[in-house]
Amino acid sequence: MNFSVILDNLDYLLIGAWPDGPLGGLALTLILSVLSAIASGVLGLIFGIALAMSSGPVKTALVIFLGFFRSIPIIMLIFWSYFLLPILMRVSVPEVGTVVVALSLVGGAYLAYTVAAGIESVDAGQWNAGYALGFGRWQILAIVVLPQALRVMAPSFVNQWASLVKDTSLAYVIGVPELSFVATQVNNRAMIYPTEIFLFIGVVYWCLCAAIDRFATWLSGRSGYSRNEAASAKLKVSST
Repeated sequence: MNFSVILDNLDYLLIGAWPDGPLGGLALTLILSVLSAIASGVLGLIFGIALAMSSGPVKTALVIFLGFFRSIPIIMLIFWSYFLLPILMRVSVPEVGTVVVALSLVGGAYLAYTVAAGIESVDAGQWNAGYALGFGRWQILAIVVLPQALRVMAPSFVNQWASLVKDTSLAYVIGVPELSFVATQVNNRAMIYPTEIFLFIGVVYWCLCAAIDRFATWLSGRSGYSRNEAASAKLKVSST
């Protein structure tokens, strides 16, 4: 195996044609991942709270809306958004913006159920205590329930973001020059080193996801420690 092709094209794999052209490669993959992670987290929080706090027809409509984005392949959503929106709405949709919106909507739909489950996992006594202190429903959610639920939700958020890192590779369908796209270009030029090139790309994705996974494990340990600490505190109070 000859990995000189990686060294010869390392700059292009890391930053694409920048500064003489558009940013690409690993740098663009990281930008897509970060923007999608932030947007999906915000959307997941909003939709999750709405899912947990609503009922009746509103909740049914929200379940159908979230179910749509959970059921369709991301590559189809990217394709539809990029090629159909200009036709239907007569607006030009930037490639990077299309990918971020598609990943954020799908990621937010999945995270919404994590948020709703986290809110519902908080003991009903917390709500009753808030009402006894004179707080309103939304005040209890913001001050009492949500801070506790976020500890439970944090590892699931990070795991979903790890999936987003891999899903950025689907941006190739509309020509976004992220890591896997520029790797294909390098392979098309070199022609004889596909194993070395795509092995390197696989290792890069593995390193990114492994780092996120370690972070999720750390968060899970911290949240578990917090729950054990809270249980010990309750036991001490009850014993006195």
